[in-house]
Order: sequence, then structure tokens, then C-alpha cells
Amino acid sequence: MTYQQEFDYDYIVIGSGFGGSVAALRLAEKGYRVLVIEKGKWLAAEDFPRSNWNLKRWLWLPALRFFGLFKITFFRHVTVLSGVGVGGGSLVYANTLAMPEPEFFRAGTWAHLADWQTELQVFYQTALTMLGTTPNPCLQLGDSVLQQLARQIGRVDGFAPTNVAVYFGEPDVTVADPYFAGRGPERTGCTFCGGCMLGCRYNAKNTLDKNYLHLAQQYGAKIQAEAEVYDVEPLNVDGSAGYAVCWWASTSRFKRTGRVTGRGIVFAGGVLGTVKLLLALQQTSLPNLSPQVGRYVRTNSESLLGVTALDKETVFSDGIAIGSILHTDQNSHLEPVRYPAGSGFWRLLQVPLVHGNNIFTRISKLWVDLVKHPIKNMKVILVDDWAKRTQILLYMQTVDGYLSLSKGWCGWKSAVSDGASPTAFIPEAKELAEQFAHVVNGKPTALLTETLFGIPTTAHILGGAVMGETVAEGVIDKDNRVFGYENMYICDGSMISANPGVNPALTIVALTERAMSKIKSKN
Repeated sequence: MTYQQEFDYDYIVIGSGFGGSVAALRLAEKGYRVLVIEKGKWLAAEDFPRSNWNLKRWLWLPALRFFGLFKITFFRHVTVLSGVGVGGGSLVYANTLAMPEPEFFRAGTWAHLADWQTELQVFYQTALTMLGTTPNPCLQLGDSVLQQLARQIGRVDGFAPTNVAVYFGEPDVTVADPYFAGRGPERTGCTFCGGCMLGCRYNAKNTLDKNYLHLAQQYGAKIQAEAEVYDVEPLNVDGSAGYAVCWWASTSRFKRTGRVTGRGIVFAGGVLGTVKLLLALQQTSLPNLSPQVGRYVRTNSESLLGVTALDKETVFSDGIAIGSILHTDQNSHLEPVRYPAGSGFWRLLQVPLVHGNNIFTRISKLWVDLVKHPIKNMKVILVDDWAKRTQILLYMQTVDGYLSLSKGWCGWKSAVSDGASPTAFIPEAKELAEQFAHVVNGKPTALLTETLFGIPTTAHILGGAVMGETVAEGVIDKDNRVFGYENMYICDGSMISANPGVNPALTIVALTERAMSKIKSKN
């Protein structure tokens, strides 16, 4: 393939998260001229909020001039939590890098395409190394209680500290790059403040701007922040002659626009970016896209619950965001999640934990709980520091239920496609939360949106551009190439073609490493 200099870049990468950052580095290493376009801001440590009450710095709500790093998106069937900014989801995720169970590699639309467990081993190892993965060395209260819970349910061997992307040097001490033989930035030891998901203000979290993106820039890759792509136009029918990419300024009051050309495209904006854009372009610039765009969207079948301790001496906020994991059975996992002291925004949406088949049953149970336990509920409502006294519990399953996303009259919409709809009411999660609450003398709670409307919340939205053998099965082939177009790839959570059942960041990195390894060097 001949690369012509009339293009502005050889490859344009749309998105800078776990897929986009990997693509940027590996393509730049191979001699290609790379541009990364990111709609969020380039944030430094001083830009991150100290607590999530600082909504202007925390939330991404451009209509209100909030340009933070955290986005909440509401659909009929799921509420999605995601990250925005240079580094994508790595800015707000809980650092946790978990390997899926073997069943993941044999499920979904990709199962028959390769021996994935074997083929991805080397790429998982590369991902672990690049992200500076290490076991959490410091278990805190929530982790100790989870370990006690493991003994109670007979799953002692299922408990372990998490493998996380954090620099655990001497707390608050800055040293020269410990990862890339001096090619990376200086790093500072973790202080165990619990603030990982608000953006690390202490330079300890191994976000993508400190590894993949940092190294990509050394190879000449350019990063255009605060730019949202709205069109990708092939310069001929199948894109073999290259593409024009149009963007507008995402943080400007005036929609300043730009246009660049490239020989190849990598979509890496996550499900909320890539799938939304593909659904729009399927009707305009990219009509040859597979009809499978927007299908096989899934979550990790999560349940996010809280347990607020009634003892004012209890402190759950110390440590890293997720310090341990309990494999409750072959298909399910439980993790204790924490925010830093003072970060009590989510208390506004907490209500007593109740389950029921319809809204009337749940509201009835809610009122019964409020009347039956007035003192406990009042203590929860008036708790002095919600983040300090509350342990969030993240329960995940490998059970599949599919949604489809499509364009609606007022944006885009979700619908149940195959299998069961994601649910906010998982009996096992409720039982584990109640057992946890018993140990810490606490009260289990749930999000108001889940209790009233039965809409689950996920931080791991996946699928929508899955792998398949043909255009009738998927949007991309086993090497992440988009059916119908030349030199076009998808490398983000939308490519995940089965439910990993655990935090998916590591798998997104490994799959992108594999996809980029298939591309030959420019020279």
C-alpha cells in the first residue's frame, strides 16, 4: 500500500481511551503520522476536583459549561457512567485490571473466529506491563470485611487483592520514571486517599496520558483535545483513497470547525462515542456499514449498591478505589468501591434497598422500610460524611442480556434485543449487601433511579460494533477491520463481543494491541 503525502495524517484516531491510546502508540512506532482527536479536555492534576460536589470540575455537561471528566448518560434500559478527557476512561476508572474467566473467550459472536484465550495471552501480558500493573499492597476496612464475607460464604480462595495500575512508591515522594527506562514522566507514590475515580491529584495513577499517549507523542503523534468528530467521509466508495474527518470545538460557545484527511481511521470513542457516531454516519457518509451496528450492546450485568455504617468511627474512604475482589462463584464477582472523604454527591440518590417486580411493589416496600426503621434511615440521611461511612459494592456477572441502540426522534434510544434485559434487581447482590451491612452495623441502600424505575447503572457499557465472520454477523472482523471499508478499524469497548464479567479495561487494551500488531510498518 502506498502512502501519499497529500494526506494530513496517515491515521486519524477518534478517541483517546484504552483503545485509542494503544492504537496511537503502536501506529506511531511503526512510522505513521498519527492524529488523536478527543472531545474532552487535557486535564492536569490541578484540574481534578477534590470532591464530587465540585460539579463543574467533575461532570461533563457542556450545556452548563461543565467540562469535567465524568459523564452520566441515561437510556430507557440502563444508566451509563463513563469518562471524558485525554486518557478517556482511565481518568475515572478504578485502576482495576482483571483477567476474564475462560468462558469469556468461548462465548458471543467472536467465539468461532480464533482460539482467543491462547492468542491473547501475549497481548494481555504486554497490557499489564505497559499499564504498570501490580497487586494492591494495602487492604483497608472494606477489603477486610469482604475477606470476612468470603469466609462466611465458603469462598476463602475466591478473595484476592486487585491488580491495579497504580505507582506504589513512597507516599507523596516523586521519582524519575519507574516504568519506561526514563522515557516516561516522573511519578509520585500513592497516598491511599481514595480519590482515584475523581482523577488522581497525586500523580500516582497510571492513566493513559502517562504511558501509551506519552510515548506516542515521543514518536510524533499529535493530540487534538476539545474536538468532537461529527463526520467521517470516505474519499471514494470504500475508503481505499482515504478519508476526510470533520470536527467541531466541544468546549467553545462558537462551533469552530476543522477538517483533516487521513489514509486510515481508528474509531476509539467507546460505545457512547463510536456507536453513536456510526449510527449517524450509516445514514449519510458510511452507508456500507454492517446492519449490526448498535446490536449486541451489553453491560457486565452489574449491581451498584451502598452500605452506610451507623457507627461514626467507621472509615471506608481510605485506600485505592477498588482494593480487592471476591469471586463469589464461577460467574459472579464482588468488589468494594470507595470515594475520598467529603465526596458525597451520590447520597442525593440513595434510598433503602428494596426489590420488586413493579414500581408499585417497590414503592410500597420503600415506605414500609422507612416506617419500620426510622432511626436507621435518619442516620443514613444525616450521616456526617457519606463517602467516609459508605462502602459501595459492585457486583458483576458474566450472564448475557443484550440491548440494541438506534437513532430516535430525540437522539438515540435503547431496546431489549436478545436474552434478558439488564436488571437492577439481582437477588445475590442484595443478599451479599445485607450480609456486608450486618458485619459493619450498616444499612444497605440503592440508587433512586434503580428503585423507582428499575433501570440498572453500569460503568462498563460494551458492544454495539462486535466481531463476526461476515457483515451479517458483526461490524468488524477478527482483526478489528470494519466490514465494507478499507483501512478502517474499531478499537474500544464497542468491539467487545462477549461479557467479560469483570472490569473490561485490560481486555480492551489487549485486543487493541493484537489488532495493531497486524498492521505492517510504514517503511
